[in-house]
Order: sequence, then structure tokens, then C-alpha cells
Amino acid sequence: MKVGKTNIYIGTSGWSYPHWKGNFYPEKLAKSKWFEYYLQNFDTVEVNATFYRRFKDETYQKWRKRVPVEFRYVLKVPRLITHRKLLHEVDDLIDEFQRSASLLQDNLGLLLLQLPPRIPYHPERLEQALRHFKHPDKVAVEIRNKQWFTDRIHEVLKNCGSIFCTADSPKTEIMDWVTGDTGYIRLHGRNKWYSYDYSEKELQEIIEFIKKMMGKSVNTFYIFFNNDFQGYAPRNALTLLEMFRQNF
Repeated sequence: MKVGKTNIYIGTSGWSYPHWKGNFYPEKLAKSKWFEYYLQNFDTVEVNATFYRRFKDETYQKWRKRVPVEFRYVLKVPRLITHRKLLHEVDDLIDEFQRSASLLQDNLGLLLLQLPPRIPYHPERLEQALRHFKHPDKVAVEIRNKQWFTDRIHEVLKNCGSIFCTADSPKTEIMDWVTGDTGYIRLHGRNKWYSYDYSEKELQEIIEFIKKMMGKSVNTFYIFFNNDFQGYAPRNALTLLEMFRQNF
């Protein structure tokens, strides 16, 4: 979606949820057709599966061939890098992952680097990891430890050209950090993780926040709903898309 000079991508964190059948996917639609149905509604998806396991090159190539040229995948960086190695001595792992991700070619939007709550505060380690990516400006960083919300971390992201991923969750509120020309919001649920149904009033707050960020030279926005329970995520995403059309 184009809003003035700003590209707005709205989607969900994943698409293959059995409990979406009947809530989002038509009851009689075969599972093999789910992604095609998803593509009829959204122009981006956040792939959480890459966080948990490796995929063959053929899988990335298949993903690329399944989508139109304007579609954007966002891939979550493997937990081996972030949650197990805690960004320590991960150059080879980063090289391996970004080589695989590059197979998506122009359909690759961003990479999501999610920092675990228990990671020790180490701005230099974060900066080293970000600079090892071929395109640090295509890496979004989600912080889950309040100790990391410092001027130093903001400076690291800005100096690397990396994207601050702000999250709405029971533990974090949306923040207006600007570290480049791209914004990123993950919506986990306001007072319940993953099982929260956003109201239109709350979605309007998201729109007002994005308007504010657009005034700060952000020209691309990714918004993902991660509240997959009972199909809340696709329903909220569709509502937000319609509200954008009505607001602009």
C-alpha cells in the first residue's frame, strides 16, 4: 500500500495456523491453498520458521516463485545466533543465513533480529553483529530487555543504519525511535501475549503513531500482527488496511 510517498506493508507473523481455518481461511479451502489465499489479502509476511530451523535452498527458491514481484518476506534471524550464542562469535552463522535469505532476491524485505530478554547488555557485540550483515540497513532489531533502551543502543542502530523494531506487548509499549528511513512494528497483544483482539480505537492509535513517524522522514513501514490466537492477527490486519484506506 502506498500512502503519499510512504510504502506501508501490513501482514501477519506466519500464515500456516490450523486455528485460522474457519476464522480466516474458508472452511473448505485445502491447506495447500492457504498461502495463495493469504496473498490475495496481504503484501508481506513475517516468517518465524527461520528462527527455529534451517531450510534448504530449494525452499527459499520456492517461496520466491510463489509470490508477485511487489511481495516482501521478512525473515526472523535464527535463534542459534540470538538466543543461544547471544550474538557472540556468530559471523559464520550470519554469513550462512544471509546467503540463504538472498535467494529470495527482490522479494526479501528485511531480516528481524530479536534479542532475548536474558541477553547481557553489550552494545559493542550488537554493533559487531549488525556490521557483519552485508546490508545492516535491512536488519530490524527487536529489544525485549528494558535495560537495552538506552541512548547508546539508539546510537548503534543509527550508526549502522539498522531499523528499530518497536513492539506492542504486555511488557513493552510502542516507542518512536527513528534510526533510519524504515519503521517496524510488531503487535503481540496489549495485555495478553498472542491472544489479544485489537479494537478499532487501538488500531487508530497505530495509524496516528505511523503518521507521526512519517513526519520524521520514515518512508517505509512494516506492521506485523503476532496475535495469532483465534485468527485475531489476520482480522486485525485486514481492519487496519481498511482503516488506512479510509484515513488517507
